[in-house]
Amino acid sequence: MTAWLLPVFVGAVALLYSSVGHGGATGYIAVMGLAGMPVEVIRPTALLLNVAVAMIGTVQFARAGHFRRDLLLPLAVGSVPAAAIGGWLAVPAAVLELLLGVVLGFSAIRILLAAWHASRGSPSNATSGEDLPGRTLPWVGFVGLGILLGLASGLTGVGGGVFLTPLLLMLGVATTRQVAAVSVAFILVNSLAGLAGWTWAGRTLPPCGAGLILAAACGGVIGSQAGAFRLPVAMLKILMAIVLSVASVKMLAGSIEAFCRRAYGVTSPPVAEVRPRQVSMSMLSL
Repeated sequence: MTAWLLPVFVGAVALLYSSVGHGGATGYIAVMGLAGMPVEVIRPTALLLNVAVAMIGTVQFARAGHFRRDLLLPLAVGSVPAAAIGGWLAVPAAVLELLLGVVLGFSAIRILLAAWHASRGSPSNATSGEDLPGRTLPWVGFVGLGILLGLASGLTGVGGGVFLTPLLLMLGVATTRQVAAVSVAFILVNSLAGLAGWTWAGRTLPPCGAGLILAAACGGVIGSQAGAFRLPVAMLKILMAIVLSVASVKMLAGSIEAFCRRAYGVTSPPVAEVRPRQVSMSMLSL
């Protein structure tokens, strides 16, 4: 991949993910990996880009009036310490990734079907209307959800945003845009915690090219503006399903690769090269 194409793809990833309330770190990792960047540079760079895009998305969705503090606070209270615990637990990541990959795949299909039914059954809702939340949970219930999300994130190295979005949609406790707003704020909190953890561990942050930051910021502004103000609810759900599908395929592929390595006796890369627990502690989020 040529040098000028990398910012273009980073901006495209930021545009897609920010429109549904995600940061896009997994997409940045994939794009920078294809560009041949070193692993030790890719992960912290993706975290920096993730923080920038999540910050822009949080501001945009809050400006549009979709932010729900009553949802974010208990979720964050439960997830941040649970993610740290999950990062230290010795659980076979391949098995967990396989299960979660299947769950995310079914969630994506369910959201797609919901968008299809909404577009057929209620034209006004499909074009501009807001779906209405019909349920509520006690504060302790959201803390419990946060703990589950944090453990899943810490064990797999995937940020909690990709799990939070389908959970909130299936529970029906928030509108689609509110789900996106809470997810992007949730990702911002966890990404900032991961950034702090990275620096406290004595690791240095690589110089992130101005072109990549600018590209991610431009994509984040356009995408979050569209998601917060302009995109029809049905289209927003379709984009959410696409993002969840990408996450599902990534997790399933990683799990299958791990099983194949074990079956054929292929040794894993040296710990200094790839450390999954470091990734989980950095809370790289979709």
